[in-house]
Amino acid sequence: MSRDVFLPFYNIKEECGIFGVFGHPEASNLTYLGLYALQHRGQEGAGICACDGDTLHIEKSMGLVADIFSEKRLKRLPGFSAIGHNRYSTAGGSSLKNVQPLIANYAYGTIAIAHNGNLINAEPIRRELESQGAIFQSSSDTEVILHLIARSQQSQKIAKIVETLKKVSGAFSLLFLGQNELIAARDPFGVRPLVLGSVDGAYVFASETSAFDLIGAEYIRDVEPGEIVCVNKNGLESFIFSNSNKKSFCIFEFIYFSRPDSYIFGHTCVNTIRNELGRQLARESMIDADIVIPVPDSGVPAAIGYSTESKIRFDFGLIRNHYVGRTFIEPKQSIRHFGVKIKLNPVRDLLKNKKVVVVDDSIVRGTTSKKIVKMIREVGGAKEVHMRICSPPTIGPCFYGIDTPTRQELIASSHLIEEIRKYITADTLAYLSLEGLKSVVPNPENYCTACFDNKYPISFPVEKSDQLELIFT
Repeated sequence: MSRDVFLPFYNIKEECGIFGVFGHPEASNLTYLGLYALQHRGQEGAGICACDGDTLHIEKSMGLVADIFSEKRLKRLPGFSAIGHNRYSTAGGSSLKNVQPLIANYAYGTIAIAHNGNLINAEPIRRELESQGAIFQSSSDTEVILHLIARSQQSQKIAKIVETLKKVSGAFSLLFLGQNELIAARDPFGVRPLVLGSVDGAYVFASETSAFDLIGAEYIRDVEPGEIVCVNKNGLESFIFSNSNKKSFCIFEFIYFSRPDSYIFGHTCVNTIRNELGRQLARESMIDADIVIPVPDSGVPAAIGYSTESKIRFDFGLIRNHYVGRTFIEPKQSIRHFGVKIKLNPVRDLLKNKKVVVVDDSIVRGTTSKKIVKMIREVGGAKEVHMRICSPPTIGPCFYGIDTPTRQELIASSHLIEEIRKYITADTLAYLSLEGLKSVVPNPENYCTACFDNKYPISFPVEKSDQLELIFT
């Protein structure tokens, strides 16, 4: 049956990427480039807010960074400071009103905010604020922060922000832009990455160091969990606003979200970790095969590692179309495997009559893996297809800024590995063990692995009974 709009297949999505700069005459241009380098973290919409020392100017739209920000549009963003945001929606829908930065006028001036993460207590706070007369302009959890800042009785902006951040709970890497300062903050658990750098005497902040590389910025350090960093004309100052006994860095940043060329969580190279994940996967689940191929792009470093460890030939047996948009018109005459083929296509000469190991980062619902396996077998002509996943089974949803399905929709939460293998029609299926994953990352005690073991590090409010039911039932 034909469909007017067709989504190719489901991938776990990061919520967003953020970038900021203070003290540079081309602040908005640098922010544009930073967002371009962070495009993989959010493709629904993007925005930039710049300040000329008096007025905050903002431009934002749905779509990709390069399509939104023309030279003409960037000229409407003058000033020496700016913050930017790429968005995927997790809390709040996909619409322009939810595209960040969000901006608000209040008694002490104008402030803009860009947020990477998710607040798990935003709903009860929002209900309380609305009962007191607050009017919300978006459905984003981030707007709660602006309302709390505006209502704070503290006399200084930093004090208002500190008071606010102590009221919210969850994952947040934040950038605030005022008329005379840029403020960065990270939640006490450090769930999402946030790095500090410098370029041409200006300070810059970004979700990943890959954004620094594009603009020629030098990495200084990570913004620490529970830290606020304030940059103004007097320089940089920082302090810890909240301590946590445990760090909980998102381990999926290494598996899937961050770019391979980025350095995150203490300046660890993502590509190095992914390669080692593949090596460990091979040590745990070696099999006789002719070729190792990745599901591009996130599966590439792990597949290289698997090939190196197993001494089985590596090649690109699946070719990715990099010019795929978010929706497609499917022909009236049904095309087999259309959803996957529009993004991936097998190289028949490499795969025909071969025993193929396919390395991917994760299995979510299983529907995409099933289509890939069948396509490799039927279109590529493979004799055997062995699926290898460089992470443990995903059994729990994320509430800290990742767009994951509900627990019931995650195939590994209710099916054994053998049942999943049969469903995706692979000859064999193996995941990386949780112990194997922890053996690869530095200081494994500092990572959140809730999606693999249901051990959620940040407590949920009592009102979140629906989420708790998803976790523990």
